[in-house]
Amino acid sequence: MTYDKNNIFAKILRGEIPCKKIYEDEYVLAFHDINPQKKVHALVIPKGSYVNLDDFSSKASEKEIVGLIKGISNVAQKLGLSEVVKGEGYRSLANIGKNGGQEVPHLHFHIFGGERVGKMVS
Repeated sequence: MTYDKNNIFAKILRGEIPCKKIYEDEYVLAFHDINPQKKVHALVIPKGSYVNLDDFSSKASEKEIVGLIKGISNVAQKLGLSEVVKGEGYRSLANIGKNGGQEVPHLHFHIFGGERVGKMVS
């Protein structure tokens, strides 16, 4: 999968498409999913042009990598899901490639919570 600079997340990062922002810093943007699959469903995306986790891990700087991981944790805390803030937990999920179910060619992590998420794979 090649990076498409006109994918929906690239457009959100450029401000061409609005989002319901949860968190933003120099490395990530997090927002509520427009089609939530659970009571809480957020997306965390790096600000760089990375197709998936493989692309990100091979090309991103150490600061970007740390920024993404901390961003996911910060969002879970802001949403009250993290055990750090007495939440009951959450699932963080990234789909990679065709067989992994990736639909948008921009690395993104889903954060699911607010209720029991259930089995990983059925």
